[in-house]
Amino acid sequence: MTKSNKNKSDGVDVTPEETRAIVLVPVIKTRTAEDAAESLVARSDNARLEEAVGLTRAIDLEIAKALVVPVPKPQPGTLFGTGKIEEILALVEETESGLVIVDHPLTPVQQRNLEREWKVKVIDRTGLILEIFGRRASTKEGVLQVDLAHLNYQKGRLVRSWTHLERQRGGGGFMGGPGETQIEADRRMLQDKILKLERELEQVRRTRQLHRSKRRKVPHPIVSLVGYTNAGKSTLFNRMTGSGVLAEDMLFATLDPTLRRLKLPHGGTVILSDTVGFISDLPTHLVAAFRATLEEVVEADLILHVRDMSDPDRNAQARDVEDILESLGRGEGDGRKLLEVWNKIDRLEPEAASDLKKRAEGSEHAIVVSALKGDGIDALLGEIERLISGTLEKRTIRIEPGEMSLLPWVYERSHVLTRQDEEDGAVTLEVEITAVESAELDAKLGTVVADDPEDY
Repeated sequence: MTKSNKNKSDGVDVTPEETRAIVLVPVIKTRTAEDAAESLVARSDNARLEEAVGLTRAIDLEIAKALVVPVPKPQPGTLFGTGKIEEILALVEETESGLVIVDHPLTPVQQRNLEREWKVKVIDRTGLILEIFGRRASTKEGVLQVDLAHLNYQKGRLVRSWTHLERQRGGGGFMGGPGETQIEADRRMLQDKILKLERELEQVRRTRQLHRSKRRKVPHPIVSLVGYTNAGKSTLFNRMTGSGVLAEDMLFATLDPTLRRLKLPHGGTVILSDTVGFISDLPTHLVAAFRATLEEVVEADLILHVRDMSDPDRNAQARDVEDILESLGRGEGDGRKLLEVWNKIDRLEPEAASDLKKRAEGSEHAIVVSALKGDGIDALLGEIERLISGTLEKRTIRIEPGEMSLLPWVYERSHVLTRQDEEDGAVTLEVEITAVESAELDAKLGTVVADDPEDY
C-alpha cells in the first residue's frame, strides 16, 4: 500500500489517488491590439504545456493527461465554460485522478467552484510553484521564505481551504452576540504567523547585509547569475568554480543561494552568486518573500543573464527574466553592467551554433558557451574580468629589494610576461594588468616601507 505524502508547505495530506493529476493549460483568447503585440514575444502553447508538465513532475506527480484548453471568454466564477467543465469532469472520472492542476492564476472563488464541479483537489500555477519551492527549500532561510509566501497566498483563500469556517465561536459580554467567526479567527492566526516570519526574515536580511559589508572590506566584486529556470545556471556555476551545486534537468533544481570565490585569468577575484531560477508569472508572494535572497542580484557589480539558446521560446523567457529584474530595480535603464551568456550551444546543429557565435562576436553584451562541455568558459572569464576591471594594459615595473613583499601580489593580480633579476637585487617585470590593479600597484609602490632602510 502506498503511503500518503504530507505537503511540507501547507500540511495537506496527499492520498495515493491525488498523485495522479490532470494538467490544464488555459489559453485566453487575445482581444486588444496591445494584447496581440504582447503575444508576439509570449511563449507558444506547446511550450507552456511542456513547462506545466515539467513543474508537475518536479513534485513527483503521475500525469494522467495534459492538454491545452482554449478559453474564448473567461468566466468569473469558474474560468472555463460549462461545456469544458463537463469534458474535464469526464476526464477526471475516466483517469481516476485526484488532482487537477490549472496552469493559470485562479481566484479563490474559481478554485472553490472548480473543486465542487470536479470533486477533486484543484491547484493553480501559483499553488504549484509554492509546492515545488516548499519541497526544494533546504536552508532555514529558504524554508522561512517559502512559508511566508505560502501563508500570504493562503490568507486570501480561507473560504475554500477549510471546511469548518461557517462555525462561530460563542459570544461573550453583555450583548451576548455571535462573537468572532471562525474565519476571522483563522485569518488573525495566519496574520500573526506572517508577522513572526517577517521578523525572522528581517533578521536574516540584517545578517546578509552584515556579511555583505564584510565582503566590501575585502573588495571583491559580486557577479550574480540569473536566468530562466533550467537555463543551466548551476551547471555553469559548477564549471566556473569547481563546486558541486545540484544541477539537474529539472525545474527549480536550485533554490537556496550559493556564493563562491572565483579566480579570474589575470589573478583578480570575484564572488560568484547563484540564485533561484526565474519563471513566467512568478507569484508576487514569492518575489516579495525572496527579496532578501534576490538582494544579491540587486547589489551585484555584474549580472550574467544565462539563456538556454536551444529552447524555441528563449526570447519569451528572456523577456520574463528582464521583467523580474526591472521589478527588483535592476533593468536595462539602470546603467549597471549586464552580460548575456548564451548557453547550451552543444544542443544546436553546427550551422545554428556557428551563426550564434557570429552574432555574439558582433555584440558587446553577449558571449556563447556550453556549460556542460566547457566551451567558451575561458572567454567568459576574460569578459567578466574586462567588465569588472577594465581592459588590460602592458607595462614594465621595477621592484626594488626593499619592496620584495609586493612580488607575490604582482604575480597574483597580473599576467607576468617577462622577468629579469637585476644585479642590485631588484626585479624588472613586464606585465599585463588591468587599469584598476595598475592604480593599486602604483599606490603600493609609493607607500611600501623597506624592511631595512639601508636597502634604499
